Amino acid sequence: MIYLKTTEDIKKLKEGGELLAAILKKVAQATKPGVSSAFLDQLAYKWILEVGGKPSFLNYKPEFNSKPYPATLCVSINDVIVHGIPSPKVIIKEGDIVSLDIGMEYKGLDTDMAITVGIGKVKPIYRKLMRVTKEALAKGIKAAQPGNTLGDIGAAIQNYVESNGFAVVRDLGGHGVGYAVHEDPFVFNYGRPGKGLQLQPGMVIALEPMVTFENGAIRENKDESFSTLNGKRAAHFEHTIAITSSGNLVITAFK
Repeated sequence: MIYLKTTEDIKKLKEGGELLAAILKKVAQATKPGVSSAFLDQLAYKWILEVGGKPSFLNYKPEFNSKPYPATLCVSINDVIVHGIPSPKVIIKEGDIVSLDIGMEYKGLDTDMAITVGIGKVKPIYRKLMRVTKEALAKGIKAAQPGNTLGDIGAAIQNYVESNGFAVVRDLGGHGVGYAVHEDPFVFNYGRPGKGLQLQPGMVIALEPMVTFENGAIRENKDESFSTLNGKRAAHFEHTIAITSSGNLVITAFK
């Protein structure tokens, strides 16, 4: 079931989303060679509590997982696409690309966002991968207009990614968000224009293109994170947006 959000809900989501964006920006700045992913998780937890929020992911158990997620932050490095679990044994290295995914409950409402950052000297092809993924998210947001469809969003993302020689991860995607971390609908990163659910004011969705090389095949790891099947690197960018009568509002926009 899809739950439409009220004007007051969207106002609260925007307030929380701006706080979350500021936190993620600080976490990204702290992501440096020699730092452990567990340290980044500790920072995220501390900063979320400081603004009066609650970590959305900590102890959250979606239907497709066998156990609750044990951290505030997902830190997914290189070929790990999403849901990388922070650990003091996982050390960020020069040349890595690191996806940082974070969610926060604020005033009873959840927002969700992600970015991928390059660590030090990163190969140009990986810089391009990150740039194209970020730009694909922008294309998806532009297509997320009232009266358009989920297929319009998916097609915008897919066409841009593939025109740049990359592939979308098809088995993972975005989702509704707000009253819970994950809500309906599932938002594919591929599709056909005009197909699928029509967007209407009050819908709040997390758009999150995940992009890699050659194809989007994935494998699930023992810790329930997901990696590329071919071992190639992947990038991930995400924003929570609200559909409004006049267009859309990026809830988690960076200031």
